[in-house]
Amino acid sequence: MAAKAFTPRRFKVLEPEIRANVVRLVEAMLARPERRGDLVRDLAHDLPTITILTLIGADVDKIGTFKRWSDSRSAMTWGDLSDDEQVPHARNLVDYWAECRRLVAEAHETAPDSLVGDMVRMQAEGDPISDHEIASVCYSLLFAGHETTTTLISNALRVLLSHPEQWQRVVEDTGRIPAAVDEVLRYSPSIVGWRRRALRDAEIGGVAIPKGADILLLMGSANRDESRFEDGEAFDISRPNAREHLSFGFGIHYCLGNMLAKLQTRIALEEVARLAPGLRLADHADIHFGRNLSFRAPAAVPVTWED
Repeated sequence: MAAKAFTPRRFKVLEPEIRANVVRLVEAMLARPERRGDLVRDLAHDLPTITILTLIGADVDKIGTFKRWSDSRSAMTWGDLSDDEQVPHARNLVDYWAECRRLVAEAHETAPDSLVGDMVRMQAEGDPISDHEIASVCYSLLFAGHETTTTLISNALRVLLSHPEQWQRVVEDTGRIPAAVDEVLRYSPSIVGWRRRALRDAEIGGVAIPKGADILLLMGSANRDESRFEDGEAFDISRPNAREHLSFGFGIHYCLGNMLAKLQTRIALEEVARLAPGLRLADHADIHFGRNLSFRAPAAVPVTWED
C-alpha cells in the first residue's frame, strides 16, 4: 500500500523545494570568510530531514526534535545501553510515535497534499491499510528516510572529491551525475550490512545455513564482487553496470525511498558542481566513520575552497 503513494508525481512536486534548500545551504557555507566547511554539517545533515518532513506533511520547524527522536531510535536499536540510559530514549520514542499518530489523525481532518494524506485517501477509497499502519510507515520514514540519505550525500561528495579527476568530469558534464550516484551507491553505500533470518535450510557458497539462523548480509562486499564488477575495488563513474548494486536491497525488501534518495543526491551534486566547482577536501582531512556493523556514515567531510 505504501509503495502506491511513492509516485514520481509526489517527488516531482518536491524537486523545486529540494533545489532551493540545497542552494540556500551551500551558499550559506560558501559565505564563510574562512573558506572552510563541513559537508555533513552544512549540507547533508539538514537537507534530507527537511525533505522527508515536507513529504509526510510534518512541521519542518521541528528538525531538531525529529533528529533527536531519530538518534534515540538508533541508540535503542543498535546501541549497548544500560537500563538507566535507555529510559530517556524510550520516552523520546513514545513522543515520536505519538507524533506519527497525530499526523494521521490530522490528515483525516484536513486532507493534506502529502504522503500521509495520500495514504489516508487510499484508505477511504477502500485500500486495506489501517491508521496504525500509516503511522508505522511514518515512523519508519522519519528515520530511514533521512539518516541514510544524509550519509549518501556525504559519501557522494567525499568520494568524488577524493577522486579529483572524476569530480572534474562531473563539473564539466553534470549529465554524468546519475551514473556517478549509482557508482557511489555501489562503492560506498550508506548501509554495508544488514540482519536477516533464514526461513528455510539453504546453502551459500558451500556453507550450510540452517533454518532459523541469524545472518549478517554484507551488501558492501557483494557490491565489489569481482565476478560481477570488473576491478570492483576501483571507483569509476563510467562503470557500465553500476546500477546492479545491492545498496537498496532486493525483491520485496527493495527500498521504497530509493528514487527520493537519488533525487536529493543528484540535486546536491548538481548545485555543488555549479556553485563550488573548485571545492576540495581539506588538507590532511582525517575522516572518521561511526563504529557500526550496518551503517558507514562519515562524522564530518571537511572541505575548503578559493575565492
